[in-house]
Order: sequence, then C-alpha cells, then structure tokens
Amino acid sequence: MRRISLALAALAAPALAATPGLAQTAIPEITVTGSRIPTAEERIPAAITVITRQDIEERGYQSLSEALNAVPGLRLAPQGGLGQVTSGFLRGTGSSNVLVLLDGAPVNDVASPGGAFDFGQDLLFDVERIEVARGPFSSLYGSSAIGGVVNLITRRAAPDKAFQPYGELAGGSQNTLRGGLGATGTVGAFDYLLSGNSISTRGFNALAPRFEANIPERDGFRGAATTARLGWTPVEGTRIEGLIRWRENHFGLDSVPQDDPNYSGMDRRWNGQLRGESRLLDGLWTTGLRVFSTEQTRRYTNLPDQFDAFTREDSRYRGTRTGLDWGNTLRLPSAGPLTQGALGFGVTHWAEQARTTQSFPSDFGDFTSGVRAQQHTTAGWASLQYRLLERIDLTAGLRHDSVTGVTGETTWKLGAVLQLPEVRSRLRVSAGTAFRAPSLFERFGIGSFDGFVTSAGNPDLKPERSLGWEIGSDTDLALFGRPRLVTAGWTFFQSRVRDQIVNLAGPDGIYTYGNINRADIHGAELALTLRPAPWFETTTAWTITEAFDAGTERRLPRRPEHIVSVTARLAPFPKLVIAPTVLFTGRSPEAAFASYANDGTAYAYGRSNPAGTVVNLAATWQAWDQVALFLEARNLGNSRWEPVNGFVTPGRSVLVGTRFAL
Repeated sequence: MRRISLALAALAAPALAATPGLAQTAIPEITVTGSRIPTAEERIPAAITVITRQDIEERGYQSLSEALNAVPGLRLAPQGGLGQVTSGFLRGTGSSNVLVLLDGAPVNDVASPGGAFDFGQDLLFDVERIEVARGPFSSLYGSSAIGGVVNLITRRAAPDKAFQPYGELAGGSQNTLRGGLGATGTVGAFDYLLSGNSISTRGFNALAPRFEANIPERDGFRGAATTARLGWTPVEGTRIEGLIRWRENHFGLDSVPQDDPNYSGMDRRWNGQLRGESRLLDGLWTTGLRVFSTEQTRRYTNLPDQFDAFTREDSRYRGTRTGLDWGNTLRLPSAGPLTQGALGFGVTHWAEQARTTQSFPSDFGDFTSGVRAQQHTTAGWASLQYRLLERIDLTAGLRHDSVTGVTGETTWKLGAVLQLPEVRSRLRVSAGTAFRAPSLFERFGIGSFDGFVTSAGNPDLKPERSLGWEIGSDTDLALFGRPRLVTAGWTFFQSRVRDQIVNLAGPDGIYTYGNINRADIHGAELALTLRPAPWFETTTAWTITEAFDAGTERRLPRRPEHIVSVTARLAPFPKLVIAPTVLFTGRSPEAAFASYANDGTAYAYGRSNPAGTVVNLAATWQAWDQVALFLEARNLGNSRWEPVNGFVTPGRSVLVGTRFAL
C-alpha cells in the first residue's frame, strides 16, 4: 500500500507541472558540483540544492548538520549535539555512500571504518555556500558518490575592496559563546582571505531521558577553526591560489544505556590545496592543476566511573589523503542544431593512508583493533555538454577508477533537461552508475581479544556498485498578478545498490567483511514554494523513501519513509527578517543488532526510532547599514525526539548576537 501511495504522489505532481501560465526562475544559480564545468543550475539534469551565505545567516545555521537538515532527500542521524557523530543518508543509500568535498577536494574520513564523513563537526563561519547534488555522481567524482555529493565552498574576496573585515559575536543558554573574525580583500593582482572562529557550550545530555542511568550529565563542546587563502591573478584568465584550513573540536560523549561522564573525544582536521588555472586559445580551453592534502586525527578516551568500573578506552584514528587533480574545459563549436558545447576531461591521482588503534582494556580481558594500510587511486574522466534546438541540454559522463588491489570500476551518466517556455517549466531526466571502493579498515583491519584474532579485514572485497535514474520537473505558476506565486517541483528516483559490504561471522568464529547485500531504493522528492506577498515566502519539501534489503525485504535502518520540512522567510519591515523552520522526521528501524537498556527496553533492532518534530526560529534586524543583530532559537518545543535510538535531540536553546561586515 505504501508503494502505491508513493507512485500516486509522484504521478500527481506532473498534472500541476503541465498547467498553462507557469513561469521559470528568473536568475539561475551557477553551480560547479553538478557538473565540473560551471553551469547554470537550470541546465543540470539532477536535483541540486544550493545553500547561500544569506541562507546561513538568516536561518542561524552554525554547523553543517543544521544547514543540511532541510535538504530534500538527505536524512541526518546525529547522536546528540555539536561534536557528536552524525551520519548522512542521501536518497536511501548508506552513510558511506555520500561524498563530501571542500572547495572541490574530497574530505571523507579515510580512517573511519567505512570511509564515511561525520556531519557533526564542521562550523560554517568561513563557508560561502553549500551545494548538494543528489543522485549517482561517480562519473565525475569517483568512489563514494552513490547517493550524491556535498560541496562546501569557502568565502571569496571582494574584487573592489582592499580590506573588508567581517565578524560576529553571540552568547546564550548553556553558557554558549560563539565568535568569529575575518577579512577579505583585493590588492592589485593579489586577493586574500583570513578567518578564525570558535564556539564553546556546556551543551545538553545526549542520552535519552527514558534510561534509568541518566544522571543527567552534559556533553559540552569546544571548537575552533581558521582559514587562510592567498590568490594571484597575474593576467586576466590566469589564477593561482593556495588554501589552508584547520579545525579542532573537543567534546563529551555518552554510551547507551547509561551516562558516561569520563567519555570524551577530539577531532582535528587539516586541509590544504594549491591550485592554478589558465584560459588559453582566447578562452576556448581552460586548464587547471590542483594539489590537495587532508589529514584528520581523532581520539576517544574513556575511564572507569561510578556507572562502569571496568570500561577503559584509548582509541586513536589518523587518516591522510594526498592527491593531484588535472582538469580541463574545452568549449566546442556549434554543429547544426547543437550549440553551447563543452568537453570536460581530466586525470586524478591520490594516496590514502590509515593508522588506527582501538584499545579497550578491562578486568575481563583486553580488546584491541586497528589498521596500518594504504592504497592509491588513479582515475580518468570526461564529460560532454551540448544544447539541442536551443531548449534541450544534453550531458554525458564517463570515468574509470583504478584502486590498488581492487577491481577497476568504470562509471557513466547520461542526462537531459527540456526547457518548456510555453508552460514556463523544465523537465529533467538522468541515469547513471556509481560505486564505493572498500575502505582500508574493511580490507585490512584486525581485531583481537587477549591476543586471539576475533575479526579480520577482507583484501578481496569488491566495490559496492549502483545503477540509478531519476526524472523530475520544476514549474512556476503565475496568479493574481504575481509571475511566480507558486513554484512546484517533483522528482521520482530509483536505484539498486549491489555487492554491499557487511560484517559477517565466519565458520571459524572470526568476523570479516563480505559483499552479499543488495538494496532496492525508490522514492519521491516533492516541493511547493508559495510567494503570496513580496515580504513572505515559504517552502514545503516532502521526501518519501522506500529503502529495502532485497534479500530480507526489511526496511534499511535509519531511512525514514517520510521527511517533511517547512521553511519560511518573512520580512514584514524593511530591516527585519524572520526565518522559522519546522522539521518532521518519520519513524525508522534501527541498526541490525539487538540489545537492551538497563530498564529492559530494547534500544536497537526491533524497536523503531519514533517520529519527531523540531521547530527552530531565527530573526535578523539590520540595525545599521553594516551591523545586524540576530536571534537563534533552536528546538522551541523542547522535543525529546531520538534521531538515533538512545540519543536525544538537544533541548531548547536561545542565542543572541551581532554580526558586522564593514
């Protein structure tokens, strides 16, 4: 019945899209994530969400996880507040199937068991915009881009100012203090960015209050980040720039089913890249070379306490990725009805290295786990774009990745966007393949108990592979003298992921990894934006996801069937902006293991995560031309919803502050 209702919901939307008198977005966004050739968003055959700096400030987003919560198709599963592990599930795929970039360079954690990205660590003070491209994108970016790609793009210098400082200072409940200071500018042929920010808070108790062993004990957070960029443009069309970014977080942690006052973590990451780009042959050919490097270090410590006299932990993770990327864009001549052609091509090589040690000594025995390994990836890619008959944008992409010791993988993607000015609409369709190479831990990790091996990696693992397609439309409706009173959008998507990597018990009792599972996923992303007045705009986004294990026909954990977000922007007075947000997440099953809390309540598989609603509110008053006052109120209803079973949503908080840009 649920699948029938999903199909009806997806098929009902085209009726609205075909209504006469509809209009298109006037000013398209220029994106670089959906196509490695800078392209207007309306010409990309994929669902793209762009979160601008204005969105970040008006909605009071202080962390990456907050900014992504309302993105259609993306479900975040945090285990508490800032600093807590936060997994991302994009269009029903696994948490290791989302690729995250920083200014185009990959930053997924090499040392994590599945190579996933933790969305709970990054702050946004130095971020200009965030681009989220949904669907298979391995044909452009390689491994892990099965569900999609998230690209964080840092702030850029103003071209007409030698010195432009900006900053913010805020404080509020839970002894929270947040501040940042930065400056950008252009001096002759040089431009620069310097930025630093920090936040500290007592935070909230991450453990759900339903457990008997809830003290409660707060899990605080202290984080800081700095960013520096220097660019040089010696002649028009040629640019060289270097970027370095550092962030370090310290935070408290909890264990289910009891508070853990001595459990703490540290997460530090360095990113650096040097990039040069030049336009040749009168701008027909643009070529660029990038050298990038990332190092991420994590440490978790846990000492015995009054709740657990035996548990001890000192776990360390260090992952590095260093690479070289050569990319090109060649503008192609028109050929009959084909115009605005572009060919992109390039070669990428990087080396990954993981050094991890997990240590759990106790009075019952010592458990250790770790990996010491490295691997290299070399890839070549090409993409082609053309416009047919001035209304159909065609794209094609092909890439081959070769990972040392792993089967080589060739991925492709085809897409088209049909512009329908007669009904002021556009229709897009695309299909493609994607993959995820096994992580270093999955291939080479070793675990032992008192010297006896209990788990071992599998160096013969195959990559996870997917085949997916989507079709969608965006349409504007003109009524009552307003050219864009209503914007309706719908997307129907389907994918099949095979050779999924799972942990298995072998006949000798030793756990290892194998390629056995297959997932069948389909769903719909529906959106409706209303603009009844120049000062009021609201958007409702509804994501329906059907994600099943093809063998057991059970729902995949932490993929709720329904997610609904309602956002609004009200400007009742010229200098005041009010931005409320309502986030509803439906229930979903937990991970596939069984365990029980100290009150006898099952907190893993067999007990679904219940549905929950969180209401946030931000307000900004432009008190002076270059100074604004703001308020950020989170979880106004003080919801005790558990996005991950056993871990609760942070409680109500209020932050007030000022922001300036001189």
